Amino acid sequence: MQASSSRERLGLLLGLIGVLAFSLTLPMTRLAVTQLDAWFVAFGRMALAGLASGLWLWLARAPKPDRDQLPWLAGCVVGVVIGFPLCSSLAMRTLPASHGAVINGLLPFATALLAALWLGERHRARFWLCAVIGSAIVVAFAMRHGVAVGHGHLWMLAAVLIGAIGYVAGGRLSRTIGGVNTILWSLVLALPLTLPVAGWLALTTPMTASAAAWAGFAYITLVSQVAGFFAWYNGLALGGIARVGQVQLLQAFFTIAAAAWLFGEQVEPLTWLAAAAVVATIAIGRTERRPA
Repeated sequence: MQASSSRERLGLLLGLIGVLAFSLTLPMTRLAVTQLDAWFVAFGRMALAGLASGLWLWLARAPKPDRDQLPWLAGCVVGVVIGFPLCSSLAMRTLPASHGAVINGLLPFATALLAALWLGERHRARFWLCAVIGSAIVVAFAMRHGVAVGHGHLWMLAAVLIGAIGYVAGGRLSRTIGGVNTILWSLVLALPLTLPVAGWLALTTPMTASAAAWAGFAYITLVSQVAGFFAWYNGLALGGIARVGQVQLLQAFFTIAAAAWLFGEQVEPLTWLAAAAVVATIAIGRTERRPA
């Protein structure tokens, strides 16, 4: 019993470290895409992280994933290696990081919804009601200045939906091969696509940028794309997806605070209110345990 409790506490701690790492992803991405091409930022971070992952796996002589694990790895590639980085990079060209954080607040719900469809997890009616309310809050926030929703909002929503695929697949796979190997092999398997595209973009788009922009690019490459998932996937495996997933409720606040403090974004009170409302609906919905 004590060992189980210790595993849960370690899982929660690792989950919190992962959330803190991910909280800076949108502000750092916005910092990078202000001077670098958004497509290069997305594929460049994937390719460089993939090369570093390949070197790590080679030095560690890690065993190759078996055939049964490849579909889950494919889900990680689609969700967290390619989908989320690309869509969020395109969103941050026009969307403030604080606004992206509100939309990204739907990620825990999107993950749970996909887990229900994909893995057969069941939830009671209160959960689904909260899912609808949370989604409505995000849509209302995005459309508060009129019916027209900008491309940035749509790209960020796509990032959430696709990112949920990677979270569910990675959380499932990390139970068998560990969180570190899950993200490393995902990045390596994506290299046949990400490396040629990143190389072509590096040759055809301007590479002149400030040290701050390159620092933002380095952060999302090494921390958001690799190190953060070390903690996150291991946390899910140790503490359980549902329990550790609760920690992600804090991410919207961390991101908004970082956008205001580090990058000087003007955060209107309505943004804080919308983030709090989304977090509240998620918390209420997630406290309802699924039936046996």
